[in-house]
Amino acid sequence: MNREPDSEDTVRLARLAKGWAEAIVSNDPARIAGFMADEWVIVSDSGIDPKEKFLSLVESGALTHSAMDLRTDPRIRVYGDTAVVTGRVTNTAHFHGERHDTDEWTTDVFVRRQGRWLCVLSHITPAAPG
Repeated sequence: MNREPDSEDTVRLARLAKGWAEAIVSNDPARIAGFMADEWVIVSDSGIDPKEKFLSLVESGALTHSAMDLRTDPRIRVYGDTAVVTGRVTNTAHFHGERHDTDEWTTDVFVRRQGRWLCVLSHITPAAPG
């Protein structure tokens, strides 16, 4: 069942999206991991990367973020114990010392486990210029 956009879950998920962006900029792997299920993966133009790889890059300092800004209100749809959160994000990352400024659309799939929403999949795609 698709819940109404103003439901309690929708409000909670919108806060969660903001908190996760703040965690990414903290560059604290434990804080970031708190938003992820064990089986979390990220899908990007380079393929599918698991949670362990992402967090090890952050922990080593090879991947850092100095900005992560939600450019749109997230589109949130709740289907029972699964939710899909989509929005536009700009961010500044440093990967192996090289700066990357990106503008991308993100989709995160969350599942509710023991009363908590955890992300199982993140998908990013570059936003079209203009």
